[in-house]
Amino acid sequence: MWVKPSQEMQFLYGNHVLKSGLGRITENTPAYTGVVIYSMSDVPLGFGVTAKSTAECRTADPGTIVVFHQSDVGEYLRAE
Repeated sequence: MWVKPSQEMQFLYGNHVLKSGLGRITENTPAYTGVVIYSMSDVPLGFGVTAKSTAECRTADPGTIVVFHQSDVGEYLRAE
């Protein structure tokens, strides 16, 4: 899954990904599946678990959580 630039910092601070911040999603991704979160420039940002399938994401409201945050590259900064 790829997130928009406006959502990158939110994800790196430990927040879940909302539909409004979703840039792209791989086709036929089922719900509750582990995914890698990328920036739109294909830089890996972390890991998450899908809250909705690809089909459900298309019809979801912009404020709906589509990916649950699991881990990200910013965790070492928050631990310091």
